[in-house]
Amino acid sequence: MTQRTDTPPAWDERTQLTTFLDYARATALAKCDGVSPEDARKAPLPDSPLMTLCGLISHLRWVEHHWVQVVFLGEDPAGPLTLATDEDPDPEMRTAVDVPLPQLLAEYEEQSARYRALLADLDLDATARRSIRDGRHVDLRWVILHLIEETSRHNGHLDIVRELVDGRTGV
Repeated sequence: MTQRTDTPPAWDERTQLTTFLDYARATALAKCDGVSPEDARKAPLPDSPLMTLCGLISHLRWVEHHWVQVVFLGEDPAGPLTLATDEDPDPEMRTAVDVPLPQLLAEYEEQSARYRALLADLDLDATARRSIRDGRHVDLRWVILHLIEETSRHNGHLDIVRELVDGRTGV
């Protein structure tokens, strides 16, 4: 697991951005530490059946895939993202119930390490190959900031779900 710190070893922009992204990623992993296989699949919010620890980790993994590989690098969507429809916009959360949490966490960690290395030498001003919904092409800086926002927001969901399924708080 990546060391969990929000204090960068240097104060340049890239180091600050990547430190905060790694901190958010490590927090997501920490929120799942020690949870039972049963609790990892529980959906404690009656109107949110996909809101499980497994579903949220799967979502984080595939959101990063979308922003890094699909939008920024211009690759084709893969995995459960290819199943997305207007009626089922988050199939990665639904399909995660069949995957053990340790596997989801390992895949997320491996992918994070791969993206960390892949993006390390790219200029923050480099432009995404695909446009976002409004037709603009974002830069790498925006992608990293968006992933920090997305991961941090879902860490709040992980925190709530974890507390509801087994009472653990404080990570």
